[in-house]
Amino acid sequence: MERKINNELSKWKTDAKRPLLLYGARQVGKTYSVLEFGRNNYKNIAYFNTDNYKDLYDILKREKNPDKIIMKLSVLSGETIMKSDTLIIFDNTNDVNVIKSLKVFNTETNLYNIIIITSRKEILNKLKGEELYFKAMYPLDFEEFLANTDKKQLINFIRDSYQNNTSMPFHQTALDLYNDYLITGGMPEVVDGYLKGLDDLKLESIKLKIIDVIKKETIDANNLIDIPRSNEVLNSISYQLIKENKKFQYGNIKKGSRSKDYEASINYLGMNQLVNRSFKLNDVKSPLSSNKDIESFKLYTNDVGILYTMMHMNKMKFMSDDNIRRTLIENDVANTLNSFGYSLYYYQSEGKTEINFVIQNRLGEIIPIEILNMNLSKAKGLTMFIAKFNVNKSIRLTDDNFSKKKNIKYVPVYATFCLKDL
Repeated sequence: MERKINNELSKWKTDAKRPLLLYGARQVGKTYSVLEFGRNNYKNIAYFNTDNYKDLYDILKREKNPDKIIMKLSVLSGETIMKSDTLIIFDNTNDVNVIKSLKVFNTETNLYNIIIITSRKEILNKLKGEELYFKAMYPLDFEEFLANTDKKQLINFIRDSYQNNTSMPFHQTALDLYNDYLITGGMPEVVDGYLKGLDDLKLESIKLKIIDVIKKETIDANNLIDIPRSNEVLNSISYQLIKENKKFQYGNIKKGSRSKDYEASINYLGMNQLVNRSFKLNDVKSPLSSNKDIESFKLYTNDVGILYTMMHMNKMKFMSDDNIRRTLIENDVANTLNSFGYSLYYYQSEGKTEINFVIQNRLGEIIPIEILNMNLSKAKGLTMFIAKFNVNKSIRLTDDNFSKKKNIKYVPVYATFCLKDL
């Protein structure tokens, strides 16, 4: 399967003097991509599943000399480990001590290529000062989805139209494929099933299995009471988002719930990329982070196809209910912006006019992104936001083709992956 992470792995290989730590939620394809990269770029692979591997732990704990570690790893794996020609993989690495022990390979003369895979992003907070190369991985975005459905030429048309504000000639084709993506999502196993032509029921069964894996991931929460509470949060997201006011409300989990009961669980889910959180802005000025309301936020699932299944959705309802489709689009936009490294915020005026996303790019520019509600004949929210806060760039996501009117750039919903260029 063609993934963007392949290019990042290739860049790392050109100067692999530091071990690479690849992190991302379960089921996003980390292990598959790394193994495929190893098969295509190395003579052999030395693979270690670190989950409860006592012999491996003993080696990494006792040995501090890189050459002695390699010699013992070679025996343990049954593979001859060669400098630059063997990819060494440590999978399911959720013990920070294992990761720290590998820093001995961070030298200017190091020629051993090491990739560490983890689903626990929170351990990065315990590695400050450690010399590792970090890279994140996410479910497939729509661009990757198109690349794997043999639609690379369509990607080029979309990017060209985005850059030049010109109509995209295959607009309806792209919209239809994007609707398929909203239903399927970006989990590799589900996309693979879609490509093989599996029927809707089989695809849903795959997603249900993935949801079960995601919920079991909460077993590593710091507090036992946070395990069931994390799953209660996950279960509530679908109906939290379908409300007119999509702000996350603790009382919608169960009667009498309060923030102090669930904040630790939400932090755990967010830190480990199982959900994405967008905070409401009290004001719009730089830096946006100083204006967020920590008590008001939305939660999104880390994959739009997972949300579709959690909504107990079917295609007929999806295509006939604009609110449901718009909710799925909003979830996808949140995930895409998050994968670009943007912090997520939204703005809501006193009159309840809402800007779905407000981001700040590396130049410090504040950019509002509105998902157009097709049921409204006139959408004034973005225009009012521009006038009030004097912003120079703005995006309106729509089912219509590319265009630009004054300082509003109209972008079809399928072209969200182009927003990285902001």
